[in-house]
Amino acid sequence: MTMNQVYEKVLKCYESIKERIPFQPRVALVLGSGLGNYADSMDVRGEIGYDEIQDFPVSTVPGHEGKFIFGYVKDVPVVCMKGRVHYYEGYPITDVVLPARLMKLMGAEILFLTNASGGINPSFTAGSFMLIQDHISCFAPNPLIGANIEEFGCRFPDMSKVYDPQLQEVIRAKAEECNIPLKEGIYVQLTGPSFESPAEIRMLRTLGADAVGMSTVVEAIAANHMGMKICCISCVCNLAAGMTDNPLTHEEVQAASNQAAPLFRQLVTESIGAF
Repeated sequence: MTMNQVYEKVLKCYESIKERIPFQPRVALVLGSGLGNYADSMDVRGEIGYDEIQDFPVSTVPGHEGKFIFGYVKDVPVVCMKGRVHYYEGYPITDVVLPARLMKLMGAEILFLTNASGGINPSFTAGSFMLIQDHISCFAPNPLIGANIEEFGCRFPDMSKVYDPQLQEVIRAKAEECNIPLKEGIYVQLTGPSFESPAEIRMLRTLGADAVGMSTVVEAIAANHMGMKICCISCVCNLAAGMTDNPLTHEEVQAASNQAAPLFRQLVTESIGAF
């Protein structure tokens, strides 16, 4: 698929739903593991199922229900992405970032990413929250490969401040205000779906990573290309392979993220209200 076709696909998705979008969102919120029920606390004004959007990729992961939810969080217009698409599901990388691009076309200026991750930093524990300061992207395909989409951004985008310093400051302040401990660090995306080996975790630690997951970075790259302001909070749901004697399971990740969900919801809500 050439990049022009990639752009046409995003436009086609947008054209197929634009009449049903209730308002122009300011914030695009991607709900990671554990935040699936976040919309229950929103003033919801509408929703659109992924299966109702022409050519839209549909998530196949348990716990990732697929729909856009439109509503207000503390008077801020938000579009929520409930259920994200992952590269390991077999989709081309351009489909993985298509939702982020679509939310930009809806009018969103801020992309607020959330995810579940494995902790590499030995000071982290299951249930820790980490504010992403920067990322390592070289283990997942770059979504900008191919002919550049000029309508979105330039050929060689700067990556020195992908995660907006002002948004980070807001999240830090709100975490302190709510008495929610907040770590900070570097996130690395691997492709999955297999969890990392202990040797890979040792390598990632040497490279300076604090947490590892299977999403987020490619979406941040695409959003940065489009000039969106980006922030991300990662919920560390387990310690990565080799750091404990326990084997890793998806169920463990879901259980830990569900346990952390109330504080996660509070931090996200308070932060959006102050953006």
